[in-house]
Amino acid sequence: MNLHFLTLFPEMFTGVKESSIWKQANDKGSATYTITNFRDYTDNKHKKVDDYPFGGGAGMVLRAQPIHDALQAIPRTEKERVVLLCPQGEAYTQKKAEELADADQIVFICGHYEGYDERIRTLVTDEISVGDYVLTGGELASMIVADSVIRLQPGVLGNDESAVKDSFSTGLLEHPQYTRPAEWNGLHVPEVLLSGHHERIHEWREKEALKRTWQRRPDLLEQKELSEREHVWIKEFEGNN
Repeated sequence: MNLHFLTLFPEMFTGVKESSIWKQANDKGSATYTITNFRDYTDNKHKKVDDYPFGGGAGMVLRAQPIHDALQAIPRTEKERVVLLCPQGEAYTQKKAEELADADQIVFICGHYEGYDERIRTLVTDEISVGDYVLTGGELASMIVADSVIRLQPGVLGNDESAVKDSFSTGLLEHPQYTRPAEWNGLHVPEVLLSGHHERIHEWREKEALKRTWQRRPDLLEQKELSEREHVWIKEFEGNN
């Protein structure tokens, strides 16, 4: 997968693309990164990429021309997505990450200033918001989206099953996890996890994932088709609450 970032601050990506999963993915040939300063594509002699909004108002608006020309310089691919990071976009989810992971190329447009010229939206395939809050620019948001997509590329995590069982991938939060020692500060690992009984362990994890979601993110259950067994478990949770 090719990942292109159109940004006014290329230096923000230096550390992240040379670290952790990003570096591993690049070393394995699963992901490549291109960072482009779209200021280099402006037709303004003063290298300005923004201007005052028509009709007045506070702040400056990002011009369409530099973004358009920077996009034109990127070789097109068959399964390409062009992502605009913006507060008005669809809320980002694991389902969307899995959808984007199927692309062979993603171009991220990282805006800045007060907003975008509305005509920039005609250049993109997706508009994404990473949350109901405001960031200074789209760089950090693009890193969040890119990271969630990179880790879904085959072989990147070393164990592809890990990504499949992550929180949200199944529609639920992940079950509790434990490691050695079996007792720490008076707190004990659940006995079932020490039993070696794989079927019981699997059932415990399914039930605990459902319980954690019911306790912390009940909104997720409204979107999930629950099995008969899961309905029984929820009634049990409610009875013990």
